[in-house]
Amino acid sequence: MNIRKARITDMESVHRLINYYADQGLMLARPRSALYEAVREFTVAEEKGQIIGAGSLHIIWEDLAEIRALAVDPRYTRRGIGRRLVQSFLEEARELGLPRVFALTYQSGFFIKCGFQPIPKEKLPQKVWKECINCPKFPNCEEEAVIVELVKTLQ
Repeated sequence: MNIRKARITDMESVHRLINYYADQGLMLARPRSALYEAVREFTVAEEKGQIIGAGSLHIIWEDLAEIRALAVDPRYTRRGIGRRLVQSFLEEARELGLPRVFALTYQSGFFIKCGFQPIPKEKLPQKVWKECINCPKFPNCEEEAVIVELVKTLQ
């Protein structure tokens, strides 16, 4: 298995993967156009030329990034692929000098196993919510917030 930055040619597979889970209510759907616009944020897990996992690291501000749209092909779950993708996002965040990474998720237990801590959504900065207005579940968000501190910030 290879973990690498996404290419344009990967995005149809990423779209199918994300929307497979969205159709089950396990994550939010993503329009195809939004995925293409965010291709540089995406990382994929590839095996034998097939995309078996994907997700993105979205920069919110100088001190905060979000892991978005993390999904693993159901035929490949429980093999550490999601964890490897999260580790790649955290390494990328460290390289960029970002001290904190969060996720809004229906699968908080997975992120907690990856070292994240639950946080009240209200503690996240307002900038986080700018895209929520377009969400079909707004304002009744059922996602939970989790966060990991990569670098302790100076007080």
